[in-house]
Amino acid sequence: MRVVILGGGTAGWMAAAALSRYFGDRLSVTLVESDAIGTVGVGEATIPQLRLFHEGLGIDEADFLRATGGTIKLGIEFIGWQREGTRYFHGFGDVGRKIALAPFHQYWLRYNAEGGELPLEAFSVNAEAARRGLYGVRPGAAAARLPASAYHFDATRYAAFLRRFAEAHGVVRREGRVRAPELTASGDIAALVLESGARLSGDLFLDCSGFRALLIEEALGAGWEDWSHWLPCDRALAVASAGDGRLDPFTRASARAAGWQWRIPLQHRTGNGHVYASAFTTDDAAHDALMTTLPGEAQGESRPLRFTTGRRRAFWRRNCIALGLASGFLEPLESTSIYLVQSGIARLLALFPPPGGDATALRAQYNRQMAFDFALTRDFLILHYHLTERPGALWEHCRTMALPDSLAEKIALFAERGEIVRFNGELFDVPSWLQVMWGQGLRPARHHPLVDAARPADLARYIDDTARDVAARLAPLDSHAAFIARRAAAPAPAL
Repeated sequence: MRVVILGGGTAGWMAAAALSRYFGDRLSVTLVESDAIGTVGVGEATIPQLRLFHEGLGIDEADFLRATGGTIKLGIEFIGWQREGTRYFHGFGDVGRKIALAPFHQYWLRYNAEGGELPLEAFSVNAEAARRGLYGVRPGAAAARLPASAYHFDATRYAAFLRRFAEAHGVVRREGRVRAPELTASGDIAALVLESGARLSGDLFLDCSGFRALLIEEALGAGWEDWSHWLPCDRALAVASAGDGRLDPFTRASARAAGWQWRIPLQHRTGNGHVYASAFTTDDAAHDALMTTLPGEAQGESRPLRFTTGRRRAFWRRNCIALGLASGFLEPLESTSIYLVQSGIARLLALFPPPGGDATALRAQYNRQMAFDFALTRDFLILHYHLTERPGALWEHCRTMALPDSLAEKIALFAERGEIVRFNGELFDVPSWLQVMWGQGLRPARHHPLVDAARPADLARYIDDTARDVAARLAPLDSHAAFIARRAAAPAPAL
């Protein structure tokens, strides 16, 4: 069976690497891209699921970090999102440890209501490690379970890293621009015709052509579901800069007048960007807000991006599957862009169509699963904007807008009794919703009644034991900077 991938970048080369690794020589994989077409290349932060992708491919972590100038990410610090002067941490991994039938946070809610002094973040290994700049085990210390982690990396270097992997596993790269797709009489894609006149025929086509969506939309008209009424940010500026001398193992997301700003520490530079809503500010004001708050000297001019938040109505149409920006766009507030590519690839592997056979049911299932993934991820992003006390037109709009029913239910459950329900294996689990809802200022009216059965002395011991568990997990950890220097330092750039 012949698979043709249109577009390189992170999405294209992730797909090529996975298909070549898992199918081997049972699949012919060709990727066509043009050096004359740039990639967006701002997806520099991830969530822990990328580790599973790398493990499946057999990628060595140290090799990957060296090749991409990568660092470790333990979560995201949100600055000023509830209101100016506030900050909270969304850490990966658990918060506390569960006993009996109620989750830890229900006991903590009682503890907090009764005057307990330890904040919620004190029970997150990731939040505490990130604040102290810790990761890796100190030389000479006993083996330890590391905090749940993801990565920061240079997206352009990552695509090149995956390209080397994929080509070593048999993927053929073709240089060139596509003039037009050639369709069959039934409406399937038969081949891609390049400007050179070359014709690349295939059985299955992956559209990784970015916002243009050359195959899934221009050729096949999959349609678009617009979510900008819930997530009105529609522009971004990205620029690299020198760092501030620190190598923090976390991403920063700082609220601004009409959007927010990211800061991502890499080994060789810091990635910065400003996501904003053009209806509530000007391009010049957004540019000034970004360039005057960089941690070090800018390395070049800022790059503008324009987008509309939403997704394709069909991710898989006929014999074409869209991945990456061609499939939809959700702003990188929770670093989900690369995860959604990975999710699409995983579902493609699970629902891979038979050669020449009917794929109607497989296609419908793929589209349902991807639509669910996008929608619940969308809800998690809306949560940050909706639960806020910030002044300003953007924030007032988001605070007062009607919510998707699925998100309104989540908020109502937590407000009523601190309840958090994970829907059908959605991406973000209970600890993530807990940290963001609490961090954004949502306070439950009460805790679970089961918690009241605990005697005060037992509750105090449980809280103290959990705090000691966190301290014990942190004790053997080394500094993040030392971990990178010892295990995965990238080579110095050539002069």
